[in-house]
Amino acid sequence: MDLSPKQIVYRLDKYIIGQDDAKKAVAIALRNRYRRAQLPTEIREEITPKNIIMKGPTGVGKTEIARRLAKLVKAPFVKVEATKYTEVGYVGKDVEGMIRDLAECAYRLVKAEKEEEVKAKATKATEKRLVRALAEAKKDEKGETAKELFENDLLEGLRKGDFDNFVIEMEVADVSQPMEVIPGGAAISLGSIFGDIMPQKKKKRKFPVKEAYQIVLSEEASKLIDEDAIKSEALYRAENDGIVFIDEIDKIAGKGNQHGADVSREGVQRDILPIVEGSTVVTKYGPIKTDFILFIAAGAFHVSSIEDLIPELQGRFPVSVELKSLTKDDFVKILTETENSLTFQYAQLLGVDHIDLQFDAGAIERIAEVSVELNATSEDIGARRLHTVMEYLLEDISFNAGGDYPTFTLVIDRKYVDEHLQKLTGDRNLKKYVL
Repeated sequence: MDLSPKQIVYRLDKYIIGQDDAKKAVAIALRNRYRRAQLPTEIREEITPKNIIMKGPTGVGKTEIARRLAKLVKAPFVKVEATKYTEVGYVGKDVEGMIRDLAECAYRLVKAEKEEEVKAKATKATEKRLVRALAEAKKDEKGETAKELFENDLLEGLRKGDFDNFVIEMEVADVSQPMEVIPGGAAISLGSIFGDIMPQKKKKRKFPVKEAYQIVLSEEASKLIDEDAIKSEALYRAENDGIVFIDEIDKIAGKGNQHGADVSREGVQRDILPIVEGSTVVTKYGPIKTDFILFIAAGAFHVSSIEDLIPELQGRFPVSVELKSLTKDDFVKILTETENSLTFQYAQLLGVDHIDLQFDAGAIERIAEVSVELNATSEDIGARRLHTVMEYLLEDISFNAGGDYPTFTLVIDRKYVDEHLQKLTGDRNLKKYVL
């Protein structure tokens, strides 16, 4: 997608409030990818992404910025936590798992796109198979003389959803494959190794038409797409468009003075270094060069600092941005201005039970105030605090709604917020003194 940095930031603003420096950094990194793609091959090979490291407390938007960025341009995206590599039993090759996950993500992304392209043809073939199965199931109900008319009726009923819960028996591909556990805890499917040379097994199964439709549609789409082309494009997308988000990198920042069964923090950094620096990782879809993958690292860095990372690793993250703690105004904007905000989500949820949920300006302001106060007097968990506050606030109505509960409009005002958040706010002044 050809978007300017300003357009990228504008799109991110719909989902993330504030953090302009971080948005600007990722927008430039994304645009540089487009610029690189327009250059001649010999120059393109010399230009590598400028990886980014984000510093800031939890819940301020670090992961969300990276995730939304990838979604914006349909780029393969994986998130890993650096702390998983410090566990007992860790071996250095485990870090390559993040690239294998990226390859898997790219494969699924490309396959979904290709299936969408052939959806019309696949739908036609799916309907034909399902009508045949329905006709077989209902053959005792109709005479052979009216077969064509009968099948037309079945097709019309199938499209309307009249047979969604009708159980049919069909022969479909047997997708269950034995799993083999390999050292390091990873599980691989033997089918993924021998799937290309072993004939695919078929088995008869009984299931509702609605479930059968999706299974058969996937089968028919697979017949119409080139598996080798998908793998080839997936590898290209992973190498050139892939984004790997390494969270909690501050937890492995140290000078290697760790002892005992765990791998030292510095050891983990040195194992991650070749992946970020540029190496080749073998995946089940083929080898992937990591030279042009964009790596975004993040951490709170409360105890340690970015300078505590080994110099080699610091050098691979030349762009450093700091994200700020959220203010009351930020919380108000999160509740009112973001796409699919929390207030919107709860209104939609309770709307299912015929409750018209509305928030006035006073309520929004009070919710923001409470969230800021709780973050200040206990752990600062950023925007995640809003989830806690909203759950407490709407606990009574969420529990009582449904069944024979009458349809009505509920306007949440400042008084309602104070009454229902009393157990959260009542002893907030004591929290700072309680261990």
